[in-house]
Amino acid sequence: MTQMPPQCNNLQEQVDTLLQLLRQEPSLRQQDIMAVQASLKKAISPEFEIVFAGAFSAGKSMLINALLERELLYSAEGHATGTECYIAYAESAQKERVVLTFLSEVEIRTQVYALCEQLNLTTEININHIDVVKILSQGCLIIIEKEGGENKSELAKQAKALILLLEGFEANRERIQTVDNATYSMEQFNFSNLKEAASYARRGSNSAVLKRVEYYCYHPLLKDGNIIIDTPGIDAPVKQDAELTYDKIESPDTSAVVCVLKAASSGEMTTEETELMEKTRSNPGIRDRLFYIFNRIDETWYNTQLRQRLENLINSDFRDTTRVYKTSGLLGFYGSLIRGTTGRDRFGLDTIFAESRDRLDADTNSGNNSENSQDTPQFVNEFNRYCANSGKLSASQFRISVNSYETPNQNYVRILAEQGQPLIQQLIQDSGIEDFRTAITDYLTKEKRPQLFKNLADDLEDLCIQLRKQYQTIQRSLDSQPREIEAMKAQELLRLNQELQQVGQDFREHIAKEINEMIMNKCDIFDIDFRQLQSRMIRRLDELLDGFSVEAAYGRTLMTHPRNATAPLIAVLVEALYYLANQLEDILVEATKSLIDNYFQYLKDSVRKSEYYRLLYRLLGNDGGIEQQLEELSQRVSNALVNAAGVECDRYVRESPRFYDEGTFSIYQFRETLQQTSQGYDCENMVDAQPAIRQLLRLDFEPKVSRTIRQTFRQTVNQTLKEHLLPMAEQQADDILQKYSQARDYLEQTLAQEAEEKIAKNRRLQDENEEKIQEYDRAVSGINDCLRAMKLHEHLLPVIVENNSVAVDFE
Repeated sequence: MTQMPPQCNNLQEQVDTLLQLLRQEPSLRQQDIMAVQASLKKAISPEFEIVFAGAFSAGKSMLINALLERELLYSAEGHATGTECYIAYAESAQKERVVLTFLSEVEIRTQVYALCEQLNLTTEININHIDVVKILSQGCLIIIEKEGGENKSELAKQAKALILLLEGFEANRERIQTVDNATYSMEQFNFSNLKEAASYARRGSNSAVLKRVEYYCYHPLLKDGNIIIDTPGIDAPVKQDAELTYDKIESPDTSAVVCVLKAASSGEMTTEETELMEKTRSNPGIRDRLFYIFNRIDETWYNTQLRQRLENLINSDFRDTTRVYKTSGLLGFYGSLIRGTTGRDRFGLDTIFAESRDRLDADTNSGNNSENSQDTPQFVNEFNRYCANSGKLSASQFRISVNSYETPNQNYVRILAEQGQPLIQQLIQDSGIEDFRTAITDYLTKEKRPQLFKNLADDLEDLCIQLRKQYQTIQRSLDSQPREIEAMKAQELLRLNQELQQVGQDFREHIAKEINEMIMNKCDIFDIDFRQLQSRMIRRLDELLDGFSVEAAYGRTLMTHPRNATAPLIAVLVEALYYLANQLEDILVEATKSLIDNYFQYLKDSVRKSEYYRLLYRLLGNDGGIEQQLEELSQRVSNALVNAAGVECDRYVRESPRFYDEGTFSIYQFRETLQQTSQGYDCENMVDAQPAIRQLLRLDFEPKVSRTIRQTFRQTVNQTLKEHLLPMAEQQADDILQKYSQARDYLEQTLAQEAEEKIAKNRRLQDENEEKIQEYDRAVSGINDCLRAMKLHEHLLPVIVENNSVAVDFE
């Protein structure tokens, strides 16, 4: 058996060192380390949990019994238990023990309520009242009878589960606490050995109220921390029991899963079995540690169609795994027991009946007391069927007859007396149990530890490669740097022209990006300001129309024409058009200036925060005229857009093209207003028509203003900014490049000090990098010692320093 070698004692610390080194490198922090942490946990864990999971009555418990060659778990046909059973290692037969943990009364009540609801039993539920319990039990028996038997339907299974739950509560009332889960040792029950304790826990009514059973069993398969866990069926009658299994499958503590499938007896996978496989494959703690067991394989011996469907399923859905086994837990388990019997019980009948007694008692208590169930164990019937019809026995080697005039037990005893151990050995071989036991034993005792460490090494490999490349890249870069001040100064001056060119390019690209985002409506500051401009124009138009005075407009018209004492409606409208257009121009100009001022201030702030701006200051001692250029350009753009705003609003003086079109509301409104103002020739008639004149002006101006703020003016602003900023950025980039002489003179003043500081910084960085390399190599070397001890030489991790030299990758 592969044990943890002493070279692996510091594995946790060594892996943590690598993970800490990874976190110290900003460029590598995004590396996913969850797989490493999961595989490390599995590699160093003292426990290795193997979960047996499958559907109700798939034969999980019987398989575990067969694996350990002793009956620990209840395995009656059709019995569903919500108990989690843990089987761990005991150092000797004398130290075998059992720990029983009961459900609380609250948990039992919850399950009873849920089952009663599913069974539509609406009687008042109080499990502490004997009369209520009797009524519920009678109701369950009626349901089972109607369904044709306790295993004939889902409803019947739920009824059977409720009966066992009620019986278990009644039988163990003094051991069950109201809220807490009570735990008892084997000694508290006065059990003298594991067999007695297991016999108690196997009884259906007892197992129904047990939350957890922990067996500590002396068996070599359980060494090295191996723990076998039997779980409730994934389609158990009590939904909460099924959820326990799924929770266990998804638990990070689960290391391997044995999926016990019913396809051998049903011919296809159920929905629950498909979900089970998906959940197991998605648990990173399980990986490929999956065993698929098609139990009840003996059903296919008597049904050609069933056998073909199973083979098709395996070939299509399980072709990518070699851990597929076909078993008959019943035949394999009892065959193994009989193989070990001698003397008076050489045919195993005493053993078989003894092992079946608890099951028979449970059947009797629940009303299933047929003669056949009491007189003939299930194994005897299946044994006789195997001998008569399986087609597995060679006629030349085994000449067997199953006689109808003999009882099943008589046939069984006679056949065994005639054929002896060769037949039993053939039965065990055909059951597939030996193949499964050999496979899982080899895995747990020979393959498990190396595979766990191989998984860890595989997960660490990419991490180590990335760290190794990172340190080598840093070391090469630092080694290429000058180590003398004059050499460093010369190198910096050589780089000066390139840096100036890069600054200019970065500035040009920065401005182009800002312009593009502004045009694409992705500049929040500009968009907010432009929406403010739109709002101000709309509000100002409303204010002007609501406050427009026909009397004042009429007066201005008469002042213009002193010889006349009256004025036409059209003259008043003309005065209004000029007045409104000029007022709107004022607000558009004001808002435009604010828009441009804010945008250029945003550009200056954005430039100041850039890395190239800081580099430019280091190279020149100033910004190379960038801010001055932006300031001057701001004024030019503002002037251009003020002119554009004037042109835009000047056009408001003209009526809209369709203002006088026939059939429009505006011409109708105009005629109605004209009809009202033509009633007299003094100012009063004109003033009385003021609401109608205001409405007429609104009909004309609202579309004009809307077109300006929503269609034309934004495009004008965008185009003006683009035409001014992009050429400026191009010219400024060239100007920066022409400042080489100025930058050289400026740098020479401070370059000596900078060179000295940079050399010191490089030396410090080199020391830090070398320290990380040493720390990395120590951790990796320790892990590699562990891998060598596990004979995983092909999975050693890469070190950096080899034979006192740095291993450099040339890519």
